[in-house]
Amino acid sequence: MLVTGVESVESDCSSNTLKVIGKADPDKVRDKLEQKSKRKVVLSMENKLYEVFLSFRGKDTRASFTSHLYASLQNAGINVFRDDDSLQRGDQISSLLQLIEESRISVIVFSRNYADSRWCLDELVKIMECQRTIGQIVVPVFYDVDPSEVRHQKGEFGKAFQNLLNRISKDEDESLSEEEKDELLHCKLSWIEALRGATNIAGFVVLDSKNENKAIKDIVEKITHLLDKTDLFIADKPVGVGSRVQDVIELLDIQQSNDVLLLGMWGMGGIGKTTIAKAIYNEIGRNFEGRSFLANVREVWDENAGKVNLQEQLLFDICKDMTIKIQSIESGKIILKDRLCRKRVLILLDDVNTLDQLNALCGSHKWFGPGSRIIITTRDKHILSGNRVNKVFKMKHMVESESIELFSWHAFKQASPTNDFVEISRNVVEYSGGLPLALEVLGSYLFDREVTEWKSALDKLKRIPNNQLQKKLRISYDALNDDIEKEIFLDVACFFIGMDRNDVTLILNGCGLFAEIGISILVERSLVTVDDKNKLGMHDLLRDMGREIIREKSPEELEERCRLWFHDDVLHVLSEQTGTKAIKGLTLKFPRANEKCFSTKAFKKMTRLRLLQLAGVKLDGDFEYLSRNLRWLSWNGFSLTHIPTNFYKGSLVSIELENSNVKLLWKEAQRMEKLKILNLSHSHCLTHTPDFSYMPNLEKLVLKDCPMLSEVSPSIGNLSEILLIDLEDCVSLRSLPGSIYKLKSLKTLILSGCIMIDELEEDIEQMESLTILLANNTGIKRVPFSVVRSKSIGYISLCGHEGFSRDVFPSIIWSWLSPTNNLSSLVQTSNVMSSLVSVDVPNSSSHELLSISKYLPSLRSLWVECSSELQLSHDAAIILDALYATDYKGFESIAITSQVSNMTTSTSQVSEHSFKSLLIQMGTNCQVTNILKEKIVQNMDLNGSGDCLLPTDGYPDWLTFHSEGSSVTFQVPQVEGRSLKTMMCIVYTSTPANMISSGLKNMLVKNHTKATIQLYKSEALVSFEDEESQRVISSIEPGNKVEVIVVFENSFIVKKTAVYLVYDEQIGEKVELYDVPERKKIEWNESKKDGACKPFYC
Repeated sequence: MLVTGVESVESDCSSNTLKVIGKADPDKVRDKLEQKSKRKVVLSMENKLYEVFLSFRGKDTRASFTSHLYASLQNAGINVFRDDDSLQRGDQISSLLQLIEESRISVIVFSRNYADSRWCLDELVKIMECQRTIGQIVVPVFYDVDPSEVRHQKGEFGKAFQNLLNRISKDEDESLSEEEKDELLHCKLSWIEALRGATNIAGFVVLDSKNENKAIKDIVEKITHLLDKTDLFIADKPVGVGSRVQDVIELLDIQQSNDVLLLGMWGMGGIGKTTIAKAIYNEIGRNFEGRSFLANVREVWDENAGKVNLQEQLLFDICKDMTIKIQSIESGKIILKDRLCRKRVLILLDDVNTLDQLNALCGSHKWFGPGSRIIITTRDKHILSGNRVNKVFKMKHMVESESIELFSWHAFKQASPTNDFVEISRNVVEYSGGLPLALEVLGSYLFDREVTEWKSALDKLKRIPNNQLQKKLRISYDALNDDIEKEIFLDVACFFIGMDRNDVTLILNGCGLFAEIGISILVERSLVTVDDKNKLGMHDLLRDMGREIIREKSPEELEERCRLWFHDDVLHVLSEQTGTKAIKGLTLKFPRANEKCFSTKAFKKMTRLRLLQLAGVKLDGDFEYLSRNLRWLSWNGFSLTHIPTNFYKGSLVSIELENSNVKLLWKEAQRMEKLKILNLSHSHCLTHTPDFSYMPNLEKLVLKDCPMLSEVSPSIGNLSEILLIDLEDCVSLRSLPGSIYKLKSLKTLILSGCIMIDELEEDIEQMESLTILLANNTGIKRVPFSVVRSKSIGYISLCGHEGFSRDVFPSIIWSWLSPTNNLSSLVQTSNVMSSLVSVDVPNSSSHELLSISKYLPSLRSLWVECSSELQLSHDAAIILDALYATDYKGFESIAITSQVSNMTTSTSQVSEHSFKSLLIQMGTNCQVTNILKEKIVQNMDLNGSGDCLLPTDGYPDWLTFHSEGSSVTFQVPQVEGRSLKTMMCIVYTSTPANMISSGLKNMLVKNHTKATIQLYKSEALVSFEDEESQRVISSIEPGNKVEVIVVFENSFIVKKTAVYLVYDEQIGEKVELYDVPERKKIEWNESKKDGACKPFYC
């Protein structure tokens, strides 16, 4: 040991420096080393008390620049000692000089009066001495003073220095001895030398207070760099980290939003959540007033006092206060909220796995100051649900190029594999599945090994996973709530990867495992995935982790494992007939060309077997040996012509016999109350379906590609729970039993490829739950009208039409209107078209409209484009003739009394007549619309007198047009700086007193200028969507000649019609009108006996 306190000495040849680790007097260390080495020694002392010593003149910068710099350095996690020259001189100066030695960096803030303080200058001399002797880093900052003034002691800085010298000279003249005077002279010279030396060091000049913030940021970054202070270690080779960090930072929206934002990072274990979180912390942490990274929350939480320790750590990281002690979690919540609510902070909570942890460490957004960002990493998505966080970032696996690079850095210490290892490296990378942890662990494990060792290791990994990986990944499995969730995970890992989630749910529910909630939890915990086709997935390493959990419970005795999946293991157990009651599931697959035969006796002792999956396997013997607890039978290539009678089927939930030789499913039916799924696809010998009466709870029937199937049992109509029937490519099937159309629960019907089926019955409309109908490539030549009338079908593929019904139905109807179709033979009643269908008719001909005229009243809406105004007149006449000729009685059920809807009615009784006023609104609401509507509605109540008083022009907000009878013609004015927002139509009618409906059948909007016709049924007007009403308004442009026509039931007499055009809020002032009629009083000239009304003002 050279000197007491020295722990070790390291040599840095590049800088010819000795690094001394420990706490010791550097002068003694240097002297001792120089005696031994006979040469000058430069020391670099480690384990310092402080990272930065801050020297400054208090009265200049204590409350301004230095205070801000000190706070910023602390927020950057830098340990700072701040000298304050208001302290008493005396013995403390020696301690202060010792602290300079114990600091790694000294920051000197030169200000105008810095040299007026002997204390400051003594500090400066000591700092420069430490730079020379122990290699201390010095960072000068020239605040409001030029470096040349410091160097030459000129200007305001020079005056301050001279003031100090004058005070010293006065003291020197009065009481000092010659020895003391010599000492003072030496001090003066050393001060000057130190000042000159400090100005020779590159530093920071802050002459303008406006640039203070930037200067402080630059200084902190410089010091952080000098300290080599990467706040948190990321990785030796951070492959792929940068792009993911930027993706998350973009989600954090730091620059744009001053709200508090919580972001969750979700993904499976080992995918790199913590690594990315650390990198984000380092990247943006210094932009906040305080920051904290709480690592391994899950582990620390379970330690003694771990809960309050986490709260205290969070508080210290941000507030730098070690004096606060938290007594309980609840009191900690209050303290955290009180201390953090005014601070803009960055907090990262790593590996959170319970809501209690989240509630204790970040209870709500209100705990933190504006602009704060809290990032939570977790394997459990449920932690982030229910609006607990604002955004969720789902971690992605590495792509192949990233995987190869990361693996190569660990396996070869370079960015790519060596030539001999390229192919096998790809195999290892493929096995790792883009999981960073696996790539690092396996790369390090295989480093500096031969190719033969790699191959052996890879073969072993397929049977027994790497122990380090196993421990890391198993954390999520061990954290599952109960044995049921673990059973589901193990079943999926061994048997159900790639299967439909709904099918697996039915099977596992049949096993009593509550699969709906169980699978959801596995998905939330990142143990299972569900793709866009609803297929279950699992990372290969998680799959192997689950299988290893099973294997390690009985590594030697195969038959004692609860599930068997490995080919050789299953082959051994069946061949040797060593199965036991421990086995719950078993899968064995052979290629069809290499079928193997086993005795059914091999299953005799597997009394708890519930999952059995076979392919290319034959069983010989008594099927009574198979477990009576069997829930899932998946047997691809089942070789028998029927299921043996002595095979117990009462517990089965799913029978899947694809590519079987079955002709009849069974000879003697057995009631199967639990059966949910029957799949006999590709059974090329199947001729008839079974009697479905014996499987009343069947939900899924799949008979795809059964070319000999010619008949479906009428008992199919008894399947009250059925959801899906798939008969695709059953080419011998000629028809469907009529009972199938009685299925109220059926959601999906697939008939595509059934080339012999040539029609669907009109009764298909009775299938009230049918949402998907796929029937392309059949013998069906036209779409039945009942399909278009169906209120449930959402997606259809039929007769060359495919897509969502809202998109396809109009084109189907228009196909009926083709001249090649004889509509009179296709349509028997006027109600064949759904009242929900809208039709656009571009470039129409009057002949086409005439051919469908009798069906026009049933359409929800019709848009017709004409080639000329002459055709416009002809087509409008055809439409109106059809509307007036139809005595349509479907209006009484229409609810149109609410003022919130697009139609409002008012009724009054005068003599034996009833007078009705009806308001129709098309367009978007705005403030002007609401004001006008309120005024109109207030005056629509006729009070039994027949008065009709309405608002006049409200230029420039609204303009009014009116006429007697059922139509109004007007030319749309140009209102400069405004656009048309809404059109309101008010209609006054007279009708016999006993009529309760509004009477409105249709409204027609003719645009003479554009030669277009828009027809809307009353139901459409009541329930107008914004898009529809906006289409009406956008089609009306300034200068257009427009006619609005209303069509009522025959018993209604339309007295007056008025139209209001409402414009948006004011932008300009000028209005230009095109032939606007003069506003005047309009009178109804009918006698009181006939229900005459008083004047109506517009």
